[in-house]
Amino acid sequence: MSVDAPPTSQATPGDRTGRDWGMYIGGEWVEALDGRWTDVTSPSRRGTVLGRVPRADAPDVDRAVRAARAALPGWAALPATARQKALLAIADDLYAHAEELARLTAQDTGNALRTQARPESQTLAHLFRYFGGVATEVKGVVLPAGEGQLQYSVRQPVGVVGAILPWNSPLMIAGMKIPAALAAGNTMVVKAAEDAPLTILRLAELCAAHLPPGVLNVLTGFGEDCGAAITAHPGVDKVSFTGSTEVGRIVGGVAGQRLAPVSLELGGKSPSIVWPDSCDDATVEGVLTAMRFTRQGQSCTAGSRLFLHEDVYDEFLDRAVARLQQMVVGDPLDEATDMGALINQDQFDRVTGYVAEGRARDDVSVALDGSGQVPSGLDGFYLGPTVFSRADNSWRLAREEIFGPVMVVIPWRDDEEVLAMANDSHYGLAAFVWCNDLGRALTAAHRIESGWVQVNQGGGQMVGQSYGGVKESGIGREFSLEGMLESFTQIKQINVKVNPGTATQKRTATP
Repeated sequence: MSVDAPPTSQATPGDRTGRDWGMYIGGEWVEALDGRWTDVTSPSRRGTVLGRVPRADAPDVDRAVRAARAALPGWAALPATARQKALLAIADDLYAHAEELARLTAQDTGNALRTQARPESQTLAHLFRYFGGVATEVKGVVLPAGEGQLQYSVRQPVGVVGAILPWNSPLMIAGMKIPAALAAGNTMVVKAAEDAPLTILRLAELCAAHLPPGVLNVLTGFGEDCGAAITAHPGVDKVSFTGSTEVGRIVGGVAGQRLAPVSLELGGKSPSIVWPDSCDDATVEGVLTAMRFTRQGQSCTAGSRLFLHEDVYDEFLDRAVARLQQMVVGDPLDEATDMGALINQDQFDRVTGYVAEGRARDDVSVALDGSGQVPSGLDGFYLGPTVFSRADNSWRLAREEIFGPVMVVIPWRDDEEVLAMANDSHYGLAAFVWCNDLGRALTAAHRIESGWVQVNQGGGQMVGQSYGGVKESGIGREFSLEGMLESFTQIKQINVKVNPGTATQKRTATP
């Protein structure tokens, strides 16, 4: 959580245990030009200040964009193998500092160290290594145009990329954007989330030893100040945003006014469909993994709409509730903890407001009330897993992204019925299909309107797969070579008459 803090006279970015961090602009650690600072407070220890960061505004964004623009020609002109070497060196450092990053992200985000923060710090390193590995795959094509003609395309960087990160999984999302953009020859201005900026600043420190000044610039600030300025800045050639659909519409609209391309990874309300042949403990475990309970449900891919077939509805739900009751809600730094804390007071109030609405409904039963799983003595934004049973797909809690540990369970009987309900959503990011009949499962997977469908698993995301949504869940793909090429390069076509002194055969009309 972030609140305005009084100004201080000196930033000390290298001291990770100190109160003050700087922003990284043009190879230097700097304060905001107007001297404003923001307290970063702990989600798991209410009121505890983890550090202070500058509150960037439009002049700071302009300073960062100018630094990125100045660095762009030299970085883009390097051989791909040179960029590859830098990214692989960063990956090595990230592996070496993985535990440090995991502990910092557990403090910064409230996510549990064992179940979420450690896997996330590893994924960050994996992504830098992956995109370093594919840096030489930014290739063009040659058209067989006949004798006397050389017609080919090249993929070039889009330029200065503005990346706006969320607070729920900042390291993983940074890993989707930063190494992909840098591998393709772009330079970057990155805005860390105001509620969880510290791990991104530490990432910038580790990257700094391997990148020329200005290639990577990292700002801290609020969306209405810093994020808005990045989106509107004429020197930002591409905006890559991860966050809510509501804010994504604003980002897309502002960038669209100047015809700047955008990638938008937005919200979700993902269906998780269980067929009657899959009522077993392994499927229960997978369904709960898909719901992202160990991230307190604060995930855009969370399978928060659970569709259970009537034949196994009660048995499966009983198994799921029994397993959820075993989950440990607690201090994110405690190795025994399965679920940590929600990010801040606003999010806690929002989620508990949805829960209160569900409890007040006479036509919906409360299969599990998670408030009873929060141990006494914890002074943070904690909420245990909550499950509402026999809901209707038209209910507000089944349609809106709650972004908390709240699962709505809906009965179904017919395949056509459940697929229609799964697709009856303005979101389309992820989906989960649980069925031992693979023909039936794959038919469902192909018909569900989502950018990512998993069959018989709730995790399974692998570096190199294309990731992104359809409908109001976003535009573009990340996490893969295809996503890198689509998001961070543009195609230039070059046509050459090899012997300019000779006649050329008649060709097709010129556009």
